[in-house]
Amino acid sequence: MARIAYILLCHKDPEGIIAQAQRLTAVGDYISIHFDARAKPSDYDKIRAELADNPNVTFAKRRAKCGWGEWSLVEATLQAVEAAVDAFPRATHFYMLSGDCMPIKSAEFAHNFLDRDDVDYIESVDFFNSDWIKTGIKEERLIYRHYFNERNSKPLFYASMRWQKRLNLTRKVPADIAMQIGSQWWCLRRRTVEWVLDFCKKRRDVMRFFRTTWIPDETFFQTIVRHLVPDYEIRSRTLTFLMFTDYGMPVTFYNDHYDLLHSQDYLFARKISPDAKDLKARLGKLYAAVGERFDISNEGRALFKFLSGRGRVGRRFAPRFWETESSLGRERTLMMVTCKKWHVAKRLVERVRQVTNLPALDYLFNEASTPLPDLGGIQSTLEKRTRHRRALMRMLFDYWHTDQLIVCIDPANVDLMQDFYNDKAKVRLLEVECDFTDDYLIGHAKRVGLASDATPQETIERLLPTIRYDVRFEGDRIRDAGFPNLLRLRQSATVDENTVPLAEFLDIPLAKAREIAATDYLFVD
Repeated sequence: MARIAYILLCHKDPEGIIAQAQRLTAVGDYISIHFDARAKPSDYDKIRAELADNPNVTFAKRRAKCGWGEWSLVEATLQAVEAAVDAFPRATHFYMLSGDCMPIKSAEFAHNFLDRDDVDYIESVDFFNSDWIKTGIKEERLIYRHYFNERNSKPLFYASMRWQKRLNLTRKVPADIAMQIGSQWWCLRRRTVEWVLDFCKKRRDVMRFFRTTWIPDETFFQTIVRHLVPDYEIRSRTLTFLMFTDYGMPVTFYNDHYDLLHSQDYLFARKISPDAKDLKARLGKLYAAVGERFDISNEGRALFKFLSGRGRVGRRFAPRFWETESSLGRERTLMMVTCKKWHVAKRLVERVRQVTNLPALDYLFNEASTPLPDLGGIQSTLEKRTRHRRALMRMLFDYWHTDQLIVCIDPANVDLMQDFYNDKAKVRLLEVECDFTDDYLIGHAKRVGLASDATPQETIERLLPTIRYDVRFEGDRIRDAGFPNLLRLRQSATVDENTVPLAEFLDIPLAKAREIAATDYLFVD
């Protein structure tokens, strides 16, 4: 059975470190602690004194002064790993943690999970060909030698790179090493850790190289493990749940995040707020629990993106100015159908096609699978369709040799509607208002990845009001936009009431409009 030696890098909160060590070792696991040499000596002394009698705790024999982005973080990790390997011969796995991490599964679950597959868990992707690095320097991390810290010596950091570039002092990655990058929160088997330590002793050239790279904790273990271990024995993922904001800062979890964390497909989470005492207490008890059931729904990242976006109401950035193609044409009429229930809009335009023979398209700006003719590649991706939307629509008018065209657009795409209204063409908009039951909204949340069948009921109940408000808010935005020629169909209206706006929207006789409005399956979920 798996026994885990936790590698804990920390620099503050001695009470939290002590509690973490006691919690993790109480179930038979181990912990090796590296406490930053820059931290208060009294804090370190307190930790050592409190844990002195715990045989499942050890400390790095030498402490490094750690700096973000520096080799010192890798050095500290290696020191703690070496101490763990020597002190805990029965440890089967070595799991990297920080002082802000907490377990979100029981030890029983974690041990069974690691026993299931004989593999290493470390996010490890190609450094040069992946898009893992979102902002900042990339290859400069490696080809230049970094002796200064960008955070506290920014002028020297960038001056050093400029001089090395000017003097042609670039260097190459060691020839036999395929550079990788990924999260620094890994879980490795004992055999792998021993191979890495042996590699460090033998390959001084590689060690010299990494000592002057920038942010090596994201590349060192990721590269060495991939160099030593067959691909089929590596799962390129972290077992620690963490999220980042749009600004690249880690998301912090608080007391009301227990249900969310409990249901994610990870063993630990980072980063837990120091003030989230209730959350820490609940997660601490959870790690020691036996027989606990975990329903994995794994919707955390989608939920965060959704809720944070709605919190800003999508207004953090100014409206984007899209490319302006030439006009669709003054003589042409574009009719837009907008409805949150896509299947209702699709049924409506299909019925319109049957009754009027007007060309009508489904959600071509939302669904890549929407059937379109070959227009030379402009129709090939959603990104191209949206970027060149006026050119696309003009080509569709030409393709069908028509001056009237119907398209479905999601209510959230108000900017798209506004852009078409700004054209010289005649534009009309039909908003189809539907009733939304709780069951439908729950199904919608599952379809878009905000929930799953395993999502706790408490999470669903918290999410429902936000989704319902979001749907209502989209309708309000359309009304506030003041679009001319805006007509509405309502699920709650009678056939006769819906016939008039439909006839006006399509510019067809009332009899034909009534034939469409009377479609009995139109609003069926």
